[in-house]
Amino acid sequence: MNPTNVSNTAPFSEETILPFRIQIPESDLLDLKERLTRTRWPDDLEDHHWEYGTPLSYLKELSTYWKDVYDWRKYEAMLNEFPQYTTTIDGQNIHFLHVRSPEPEALPLIITHGWPGSIVEFTRMVEPLTNPGKYGGNSSDAFHLVIPSLPGFGFSGHTTERGWNIERVAKAWDELMRRLGYERYGAQGGDTGSMVSTELGRIAAERIVGVHCNGLSVFPTGDPAESENLTAVEKLRYDELAGGGFEGSGYAILQATRPQTLSYGLTDSPVGQLAWIVEKFKEWTDPTADLPEDAVDLELLLTNVSIYWLTATAGSSARIYKESSNNWGAPAPYSSVPTGVAVFPKDLSIRSMVEQQYNVVHWSEFDRGGHFAALEAPDLLTEDIRLFFREIR
Repeated sequence: MNPTNVSNTAPFSEETILPFRIQIPESDLLDLKERLTRTRWPDDLEDHHWEYGTPLSYLKELSTYWKDVYDWRKYEAMLNEFPQYTTTIDGQNIHFLHVRSPEPEALPLIITHGWPGSIVEFTRMVEPLTNPGKYGGNSSDAFHLVIPSLPGFGFSGHTTERGWNIERVAKAWDELMRRLGYERYGAQGGDTGSMVSTELGRIAAERIVGVHCNGLSVFPTGDPAESENLTAVEKLRYDELAGGGFEGSGYAILQATRPQTLSYGLTDSPVGQLAWIVEKFKEWTDPTADLPEDAVDLELLLTNVSIYWLTATAGSSARIYKESSNNWGAPAPYSSVPTGVAVFPKDLSIRSMVEQQYNVVHWSEFDRGGHFAALEAPDLLTEDIRLFFREIR
């Protein structure tokens, strides 16, 4: 499995930016199909509905679709329509999309995905954000977009040393924006991307116009006063943040403690990788959706899974949990950078708690979508990003 870029004969230095094109070898696609065909299936109980994890009957159908119907080459070509590059920052290969707006006064914006996401999440938002006039918006809301693959994820490839935590990623992102010539820019992200984006607001406050996040949460400190005067919905969120979310936290504990042990199964078995990711899409997407594909486009979901599989980054992507777990739940220094928060179903954002650590100037709550907002409700997320930055450009 070897994602490869086009050859480039330009002189190389630490700051060299090289054009990149996804070119998965045909042998890797044949290997995927063969492994899916030879899957050794486990047993399963007949009377559970995701309570024990991804059900056998569902996964068999999904893996058959992945093997017999899904066309990686179609989506490889789709991704290659976006300008892509790689560069080396702090010794790590960094892959990113860089899509400039036709509007010369567009605001640079770096968007960061999380786990188990990828650059695929944002493909339907690129044109509306870079060229809003074409989509019924105002040209003054345009952005120049930089969309990196996190270190250890996808086409950024494996991390090769310890220490790639949230702060180090944020420092790399600031260097990337400097390297691209952007001295003043905004940041956006969800999941791990929200942590990277808010950290950017702390380490590069003089360069960051504002930070917009979906699903930004602050963990309880233990002070009973925090849970007072909460709405009924906020109380449910608070209880889950305070420990009621044990049922769904196993993946995080495993990735934060033994990512290497986990990596062997996920890197050797495409069905294992598929089950590991799709279970989170079931759990975190719009609660009105019965199945993951009822909330997100099935082909984009499989493209996202395929990137993890074809780049063999199950283990290295999990390591960001291990590297960052020492700070889980710890109070962070206050950020005075203007911050906007979009809250979708399944998000655990509580405004009074977020305001303890961030300068919240924009807050939106939606009744459609879920944790993977860029895939589930790209229209809502796009408009909320425009609305937030419109006031602070």
